[in-house]
Amino acid sequence: MTPSARLSAAIDLLAAMEATPQRPADALANAFFRERRYIGGGDRRAISARVWRVLRHWRRLHWWIARAGGQVTPRTLVLAMMALEPDGHETPHTLFTGERYAPLGLIGHESALYDRLRGQGMVHADMPRAVRLEVPDWLLPRLERTFGDGLEAELAAMDGEATLDLRVNLLKSDRATACAALDRDGIRAEETALSPWGLRVAGRQPVTSSTAFRNGLIEIQDEGSQLVVAAVGARPGMRVLDYCAGAAGKTLGMAMTMENRGHIVACDVSEPRLEGAVRRLRRAGVHNAERHLLVAGDRWARRRSGSFDRVLVDAPCTGTGTWRRNPDARLRLREQDLLELTAKQAEIIDRAAALVRPGGRMVYATCSVLREENGDQIAAFLARNPAFSLVAPDGAHDDLPPGLSTDGQVSLTPRQHHTDGFFAAIMQRDG
Repeated sequence: MTPSARLSAAIDLLAAMEATPQRPADALANAFFRERRYIGGGDRRAISARVWRVLRHWRRLHWWIARAGGQVTPRTLVLAMMALEPDGHETPHTLFTGERYAPLGLIGHESALYDRLRGQGMVHADMPRAVRLEVPDWLLPRLERTFGDGLEAELAAMDGEATLDLRVNLLKSDRATACAALDRDGIRAEETALSPWGLRVAGRQPVTSSTAFRNGLIEIQDEGSQLVVAAVGARPGMRVLDYCAGAAGKTLGMAMTMENRGHIVACDVSEPRLEGAVRRLRRAGVHNAERHLLVAGDRWARRRSGSFDRVLVDAPCTGTGTWRRNPDARLRLREQDLLELTAKQAEIIDRAAALVRPGGRMVYATCSVLREENGDQIAAFLARNPAFSLVAPDGAHDDLPPGLSTDGQVSLTPRQHHTDGFFAAIMQRDG
């Protein structure tokens, strides 16, 4: 595709996102490219990169367009991006040509907008702080409570691109063997700093088409998510419950640390997500896992009360720790969402706690950085459930690197740990 054709496709994708604002951008982009199979891999990456740049600067671009007296459209968002953060030798006059597959030429008010914004720079002294930091107004005080003076540095790290992390499947391989297999497919990987099973790949590589992936030697999993698995410390012979398993990414990791011995149950309220786990479990060579769909009135949990050595509660959350991957999630998040999620988290953790055996452990985890979903949630749970207490990692009962936790709680951020934002709390039930 020509640069103009790529630009036209980016504008079309932004228009599709504008038409369905509540749909996640990555899901919409996947559908967009599925319907246009003629767009090759390199072109898809270039189109997505342009669109994601716009999403990362969404509030700032809207502020600048309004300041310049313009109207926000997919075309003016792209124009404003080109004016405020020029990319190489691109200019609207070389790309908006109206020729075959190119966007239509600029009209008067679009040219005027570009001229007003050119060379201004993305940040302006008059910008409200929430606009400059690309967060909803209502969320800014909560983020300030979490990060204090480090807020701007933390949000700057969340504004960057996410890494591509892999977890080596020790049921089939080790890090050296997996690295060599990836290298043969032209994919260079390095060991992660914190996860004992992690690899990091530079850039966006076709990992899922590699021999290592197809043969189950590796899984795509952020290093922070791997460290949640490490916090659980599932061991061979244990009975383990993944209470909010989804597509079983962490189930796979725990089955690995159990060496395929013992019993692990992956539960979820979504049948499609659990069905999606089947292929992953098979590819990874996991034999000690079963799936269970949680439904209203189900007696399954009651019959298994107090029977699990380890219970992982990977709770539904705002996903504020994943903004590097999903910058559009900031735009969709509402204060009511947070209130509903914190209530749901409290219900889930109370139900899951009943399944932990005396002397067993429960790990509560989110991919959020907000105190309301993390430390506050744990403090409230412990006040309601005095049989549980926080326990510090010790290496014998988990796989966490030393010094990563404080009083049994782990808080990971992109700035400090180069992972997604994750929280985990390790709690033990009195024996």
